[in-house]
This record gives sequence, C-alpha cells and structure tokens, in this order.
Amino acid sequence: MQDTLKIGTYEFTSRLIVGTGKYPSMEIMQAAHTASGAQMITVAIRRINLDDRSGKTMLDFIDRSRFTILPNTAGCYTAKEAVLTAQLARELLETDLIKLEVIGDAQTLYPDTRETLIAAEELVKDGFTVLPYIADDPTACKHLEEVGCAAVMPLAAPIGSGLGVCNPYSIRIIKERAGVPVIVDAGVGTASDAAIAMELGVDALLMNTGIAASNDPVQMADAMRHGVIAGRLAFLSGRMERRLYANASSPMQNLIAGPKV
Repeated sequence: MQDTLKIGTYEFTSRLIVGTGKYPSMEIMQAAHTASGAQMITVAIRRINLDDRSGKTMLDFIDRSRFTILPNTAGCYTAKEAVLTAQLARELLETDLIKLEVIGDAQTLYPDTRETLIAAEELVKDGFTVLPYIADDPTACKHLEEVGCAAVMPLAAPIGSGLGVCNPYSIRIIKERAGVPVIVDAGVGTASDAAIAMELGVDALLMNTGIAASNDPVQMADAMRHGVIAGRLAFLSGRMERRLYANASSPMQNLIAGPKV
C-alpha cells in the first residue's frame, strides 16, 4: 500500500522533514540528511549569504535533485518581515513552498498567532503554498486552514527544547479537526518522541536540533527515520484496548488445576 503525504500539489513518501542548523559541519549535515530518508529539507533564508559569490553556501550541500527545499522565515517577528522573506525565498529558490515562522519573543520562540495569521492570509493570496508554524492551539490551526494554508505545523514543545510531545491531547484534537496535513514541528528530542507523535495520527514531523545536536547526528537521523516509520505503522494498525486487569495470552481451557481466583 502506498502511504503518501500530500501537501498542496506536492507528494512525498517520507513523513520526516529535516533542517539544516546546528550541525558540526556541512558534510555531517549531508550525511544526516541521507540517513534520515527525508525528501524535504527546510532552510532559513536569513542564513544564506546572498552576497557571497566566491565560496560555497549551504545550498551547495543540498542535492536538489533528491530533496525538495522548504525555505522558512525563521527570525521574523512581524507579518511584514515574514512576507518579505518569503518573497525573497521565492526569487532565490524558485519555489512557492514556504514554512511560515513569525516569532512572538526571543526567550520562548513561541509563534505570534496574530502576526502568523496576517502573514499566512497575504502569502496564500500571493500564490504561496504555506506551512505555518503555530502553537498547539486547535482554534488557531483551524483559522490557518480557513485562510488557505496547505498544512498546519503545531509545536510539540518549544523550539530546540527536546521535551517531546508536551500536550498530546491538543495534538489529537488538532488532527481530528484538520482537513489539511498536520505536521508536528519543534520539540522532538529522540526517536521515541517521534514515534509517540506519529502514533497520535499526525501526518509528518519536522525536526532539526534533535538530530543535529545529538552526539552522532548521522546515527540519530537514522533512528528518527525508524521512529517515524514505527509510529506511522502503529497508528495505521490501531492500538490494542487498554485494560485494568490481566488477560492471558494462552488458552485457559483444560488447565491441570482450575484458575485461582
């Protein structure tokens, strides 16, 4: 059975999206990307030095015949900044995809919901395929879907925290109500976090620090790939019912002695 992730007009067989920040070197980043099995890589536009025409940029370490680039507006604090950054990304990378990030404050890196909504509406009208980073707020996610976003990206925990899924109930509600893909973004620290998030039924995960800041980013990328696959398969299979009391796996008939009550 082909299990395909569809975002707007784009289709992927991998449900893991990875980032490009905090790696010890570009070579390790490249190897981690390959190990992750991801098909989409997000890039912060502000990290690309457009004036440097002499040496290699981060983009030179991403094989665009294998990976779809998802530019992001990381570092923007207003809708105006985010829209301008997205337009710059479209010119530079020739893509309509944009991961929309409008941060509320530098300490928590939580998204500014009002500015995110304003930017999302404007970018959708301008023809972008918008994937907005947002709090784990079902109402905010629904508003973003209503203005035409191709997916919603609720956080699992604060960016770079590695705390895992802090509020699984909100994520479940968001998924139950969404008519677009739900991609958990930020907070995943290890492979078990990835599996838990996918078991909630979300469509994909985006992560960076959980891989890049590990002791062995390439091996962790491989672990995350397996975590995502395991969680997705478990969700599709359906979890067994939880029971208060034991339920023997072996038949209880023809026992030498009767069951002890």
